[in-house]
Amino acid sequence: MPTNILMPALSPTMEKGKLIKWLKKEGDNVKPGDILAEIETDKATMEVEAVDEGIVGKLLIAEGTDDVAVNTPIAVLLGEGEKASDIKAQSPAAPKPAPAAPKAEPAKAETTAAPQPKTEAPKPAAPAPKANGQTGGRVFASPLARRIAKEKGIDLAALKGSGPHGRVVLKDVETAKPGTKAPAAAALAAPMADEAIAKLYEPGSYEVVPHDGMRKIIAARLMQAKQTIPHFYLTISCDLENLLAIRERLNAHAPRDKDKNPAWKLSVNDFIIKALALALQRVPDANATWTEGGMLKHKHSDVGVAVAIEGGLFTPIIRKAETKTLSAISLEMKDLAGRARKRRLAPQEYQGGTTAVSNLGMFGIQDFAAVINPPHATILAVGAGEKRAVVVDDKVEVRTQMTCTLSVDHRAVDGALGAQLLQAFKALIEEPALMMA
Repeated sequence: MPTNILMPALSPTMEKGKLIKWLKKEGDNVKPGDILAEIETDKATMEVEAVDEGIVGKLLIAEGTDDVAVNTPIAVLLGEGEKASDIKAQSPAAPKPAPAAPKAEPAKAETTAAPQPKTEAPKPAAPAPKANGQTGGRVFASPLARRIAKEKGIDLAALKGSGPHGRVVLKDVETAKPGTKAPAAAALAAPMADEAIAKLYEPGSYEVVPHDGMRKIIAARLMQAKQTIPHFYLTISCDLENLLAIRERLNAHAPRDKDKNPAWKLSVNDFIIKALALALQRVPDANATWTEGGMLKHKHSDVGVAVAIEGGLFTPIIRKAETKTLSAISLEMKDLAGRARKRRLAPQEYQGGTTAVSNLGMFGIQDFAAVINPPHATILAVGAGEKRAVVVDDKVEVRTQMTCTLSVDHRAVDGALGAQLLQAFKALIEEPALMMA
């Protein structure tokens, strides 16, 4: 019988996706590995491959359709000997395609007063979060946990899952009291309703720009981080004089091709990534992730690096950064950042990791504190390198200094341990030759 092709879950956080483009049309033959469509997830645009051989019998979802739920049928594949007439009527519960952006009107004469823009009615406020961090919708739980919870009269939304990505598992249900219910929404802190916010502004003085999938997931994760992770902050200044001198010499000696282009060009950020990776190896207890069941002590330093893109950010990860040379880190970071800006990273390239770096020095920011990106226990916020008057051997000298602030999850890393990590980082930045030892 005809086989449904379902909207795939292309990342652990994906619940809905946007069907950007079909690369096959009805009647086309497909074989395993053929690219069927482009799907926009909560963070990236990815290609969907066929897993079976057959003929595309029917496309159920139109190009441009937004918010298509995972596991919704999006097309039907016909096997050998099957015909389009064999396809039963499908009514996928998918929303209509996103409307095309309105065309701009021709500019009027300067003497004509510009009409006030027509604004959309604000959307209803999102439901208040339930006790386990979900937002009144889908609760992730194993089938066995769901069955036992139903028998015991336990509301899964009231439980904090200990499984991967907060999934409720059997252990969570067994330790919950029978009849456990999620607290009433009114009892939870909720953001100001959209309608109430809109009343604060004059009609026509703003426009409503709907959130895309990336902005929604960023908002959800940062809210989770600030509500569930007890942050504390440690700040230190690092002297960059030696680092800048070594960086200049290394770049000057980089191999060049026949057109005299260097094979690599090291940035200060490349040194920061390497130094943080080695510091975590020197202070291994800080290279950890908190879980309810126990502490994950990581063997390698997988360093995420925040990359700003239009409408949000990615944090691609340099895996086993402690084992890589500065030039290897530089080349890998250049590749990851380039593909991040095109939203072409695979989930495994930006998920996981053991820590992260957020560098706003290129914008002239002196210092700031970053929000921890779960499941990390730390994130290093890096400010600009700038000339400052400092005391060296009881004399005032002008030297290049960089302020760094480490945000720390107090559940996994205590104050003294975080301070040791920052000291190890500072030692490597100020004596960068140690990174090559």
